[in-house]
Amino acid sequence: MPGACSFLPNLASAPHFESLRSDPPNLASIARMERTKQPIVILGAGYTGKFLYRLARKQGETVFATSRWPENHLSFTRPEDRLAFDLHRKETWESLPPQSQLIWCFPALPAKAASAFARHMTSQKCRFLVLGTTSAFPRLGGGIIDETMEVDLAKPRTQSEEDLRKIHGAIVLRLAGLYGPGRNVLDWIRKGKIFSSERYVNLIHVEDVAGICLKALTHAPPGSAYIVSDGVPRRWSEICTMAVRRWGIPRPPHSHGKDGGKQLSSCKVLRELNYQLRYPDLYEALDILEQDPRGTHS
Repeated sequence: MPGACSFLPNLASAPHFESLRSDPPNLASIARMERTKQPIVILGAGYTGKFLYRLARKQGETVFATSRWPENHLSFTRPEDRLAFDLHRKETWESLPPQSQLIWCFPALPAKAASAFARHMTSQKCRFLVLGTTSAFPRLGGGIIDETMEVDLAKPRTQSEEDLRKIHGAIVLRLAGLYGPGRNVLDWIRKGKIFSSERYVNLIHVEDVAGICLKALTHAPPGSAYIVSDGVPRRWSEICTMAVRRWGIPRPPHSHGKDGGKQLSSCKVLRELNYQLRYPDLYEALDILEQDPRGTHS
């Protein structure tokens, strides 16, 4: 099933695109080129960070990954790209290169420490991209949720992200449920973690998250916020039915819970960043994961 915003034009195939590319760069494009020269630092390089690191390296970026214990947790990186960082240890802040692009992959909590760190790094002319979650949006009785909806500031993580966005100009990406190599939705069903229900779920492949992050660094304005999903809310009952029919997985028990979930729109992020999803169809992506569970051929 294509994403809800699959109607967006592919500018690269437009007849006038070649002539547009030959025009002198405007100020915005010059600014984007300058940004790509800045090193990328992945703060808290866990599951998502691994894919970010690999994609950034593939695109020729200078990229570093951080961990509290880099020698133990960053085996997927080159040794020279590993940095020790701990939000609670100010001495580790100095290990981060100035004028860098920081991709914040862990919850920005506690808020006081997050704010102090942001003040320090913005004084070093660094830029922030913060990975949040769509739990920032309150549940509605129905209808599509987009970026015009108010977020729930009663949640400490959401409040901290909003402070980083409004005060320090951070770009905030609110991520739907992550799946990908090592996180197969079908395995969740096999292991009994999922019930068949009428609750909506929104998902995004981790490789698309990595691609959108890098696009946001060059195209998103400071202080902007985006919902990141594949744009197709699905009911768990639909996914479970497909798991039975397509992969022969036993149907899990049905749940009659009252939580209807959320239906998220990804139109803004796809339109403004001109991003084309690599995995717009969940079921085709799951076929690939069934054949290559660790993503060794992606």
